[in-house]
Amino acid sequence: MRPGRKRIVIHATAIISDSANIADDAEIGAYCLIGDEVEIAGGTRIESHVVINGPTRIGRDNRIYQFSSIGDDPQDKKYAGERTSLVIGERNTIREFCTISRGTVQDKGETVIGDDNWIMAYVHIAHDCVIGSNTIMANNATLAGHVHVGDWAIFGGFSGVHQFCHIGAHAFLGMYAGISRDVPAYTTVSGQPAVPRGINSEGLKRRDFSSDQIRNIKQAYRLVFRRGKKLADAIVEVAELSKNQPELIVFLESLRSSERGLVR
Repeated sequence: MRPGRKRIVIHATAIISDSANIADDAEIGAYCLIGDEVEIAGGTRIESHVVINGPTRIGRDNRIYQFSSIGDDPQDKKYAGERTSLVIGERNTIREFCTISRGTVQDKGETVIGDDNWIMAYVHIAHDCVIGSNTIMANNATLAGHVHVGDWAIFGGFSGVHQFCHIGAHAFLGMYAGISRDVPAYTTVSGQPAVPRGINSEGLKRRDFSSDQIRNIKQAYRLVFRRGKKLADAIVEVAELSKNQPELIVFLESLRSSERGLVR
């Protein structure tokens, strides 16, 4: 940019609905289409050729790359034009060709994405998904409707998750993993159908879990997946361990809350 030239915040070729609410310091690139009832907070940058439909609320300091489709109608044959929404938090990176749908009235009517997520090219996040914060979704990861994802989960490229599955915090899904049941917190899975392969030790080290905490999580994992115990009995033992090992609480909660059954 030449000295003295005014910074273009909304490109002249962008089409912005009169009912959209765009912060003064947000940036809208060339040939974007921003529809009705879209809110974009300050510091967020929308690159060229992005389509955002509403009701959609996008927080501060996000970056959405070219050719993404954000907040459009859910890909659900039951959808009949009801008013539903998409909420995106702060500091998320959404790369090229991503598709993120609004919710449906069959659920809470809202798709939710937290903060600081890294969403790579061609990722699809379907209606009514609830994504935590600090997750990573590699290229072509696909989430069907109503999927819940905990904080710090990582999805390998081309991994796919069936409707209504829950992915626990700090879980790791290998490349091409096919998920049709719930994945507990801390657990690494791979394969089609996916099976447990251990805990996400490397990820936990990077997040400053101590060696004692990682050892405790491994012990709890073995109780559930390696000792041949009934799940109900394993949960009782993990609950007892969690009284003195608080890092196990998120693991325990993901076991107790499972409705589709666990990958096992």
